[in-house]
Amino acid sequence: MAQYERLLEFYQAGPVPWDQADPPPEVLEFVPTLPVGRALDLGCGLGRATIFMARLGWQVDGVDFIVQAVEEATRRARQAGVAARAHFHLGAVDALDFLSGPYDFALDVGCAHNFDPDQLRRYHAGLLRLLRPGASYLLFAHLNEADAAPERRRWLDEAALLAQFADGFTLTRVEFGQTQVGEQAPWRSAWFWFERSARA
Repeated sequence: MAQYERLLEFYQAGPVPWDQADPPPEVLEFVPTLPVGRALDLGCGLGRATIFMARLGWQVDGVDFIVQAVEEATRRARQAGVAARAHFHLGAVDALDFLSGPYDFALDVGCAHNFDPDQLRRYHAGLLRLLRPGASYLLFAHLNEADAAPERRRWLDEAALLAQFADGFTLTRVEFGQTQVGEQAPWRSAWFWFERSARA
């Protein structure tokens, strides 16, 4: 699993780029507008969004497949005094059979853009099962350029995402932007706001 090995190297090498005190501004702005309930933080990393939501009173399940991330997130939740509301699980976000719904909100800051089509289908099926009708789902993803050659497609195809999530979800908002890391050339990215609808 190339993605697992790449992320494991990040954690083993030292501080990771996403080790920040707060989640992204989009999360800081959106979550407080929602009624407090149960939340799912997919690819929770070191727990910044899980801890933020738990401080607001949410019961949150954070999922990550890197053991170092889960252990450190658990430690940070205890340190923040929210261990009773922030629960961390070691697992893949496209294999969520160990969780039981319903959840009122799901957040993914940077997992789904790594998926192949089969992983995206399993991930979507898990969210369909776990989120109640009316629940919100907020996704940040790196996107392929629409005209990119196949060998340059390393991220998520927007059309494939929207086609998959047309089943059981309504797209309510999208904001496009660019992401740049270090000296690399920037690439397309976007925030997607979905609402879980009744499945046809």
